[in-house]
Amino acid sequence: MSAIPTVQPTNLHAEKRIVKRFRDYAWGFIFLLPAIVVFCVFLWLPIAKGIYFSFMNVDFVKGNLFVGLAHYREIFQSGVVALAARNTLYYMLLGLLIGYWIPSVVAIALSELRWFQGSMRLIVYLPNIVPAVVLYGMWQYLYDPLGPLNQILSWFGIDKVMWLTDKGLAMISIVITESWQSFGTATLIYLAGIIGIPKDLYEAAEIDGAGVLQRIRHITIPGIRHLYVLLFILQIIGTSQGFMTHVALTGGGPNNATLTYMYLITNEAFVNLNFGKASAMGVIMFVVMTTVSIILYSIQGRSKRA
Repeated sequence: MSAIPTVQPTNLHAEKRIVKRFRDYAWGFIFLLPAIVVFCVFLWLPIAKGIYFSFMNVDFVKGNLFVGLAHYREIFQSGVVALAARNTLYYMLLGLLIGYWIPSVVAIALSELRWFQGSMRLIVYLPNIVPAVVLYGMWQYLYDPLGPLNQILSWFGIDKVMWLTDKGLAMISIVITESWQSFGTATLIYLAGIIGIPKDLYEAAEIDGAGVLQRIRHITIPGIRHLYVLLFILQIIGTSQGFMTHVALTGGGPNNATLTYMYLITNEAFVNLNFGKASAMGVIMFVVMTTVSIILYSIQGRSKRA
């Protein structure tokens, strides 16, 4: 007679653990499934199609024609693309110099208020509620040669400034507009981080006779240091994709002074209908920003561990 096979206890326990783990996480996977589907359909699939289109001469009537690396060679040899890349780097730098530090300063100031803190939070966040159409119309009025800003400057004997048509001031004017519009969200993020700092530290500092500046220097800023890294990453990613304000206020002018890389991609795709070249430019930007994000997130991880 042949021997009857027996199930090893270790294998049985392993199977039970697998079944138990599946039961524990099954509902979690089920709830995640819609989000996974949305990400695949609206994010990863377009990225895959963009990579595919970057090697094709896209024609929705006659059909696509494979051109290999022709679009990439054209991009790296184009003077307009190089100009748009330089403008984008300049725009990102201005965003860091003008708009990056303002939210943290405002958040620290709000955290030190003893009265009307709730009302001030609403006022700070108010620009984010303003619709984009109203926002751009308001700033076009402010920047008008005969608008309020130049009228105020005339009181001090300063000649009118061509905010949006001067090649040296157009990009700065755009950054000021966007900094005013978007600093409310970053301010609330910093403020939430400050609120999370234990109050015992501030009470002990006050008992020891520490002033406002000393509390900010030794408690508040170290307590939100990780947020500086996070907001820096978001600032870099956000400014690298900027083009809406440029379209609304300057149209890329004067003389392409505010033509950004993303604006050029939009023009290539929806004005020139050159989807292949636009896709190739998008792939290059995707690779660059992914690399930058990985580097910055690794820096953030080291900062958290420290």
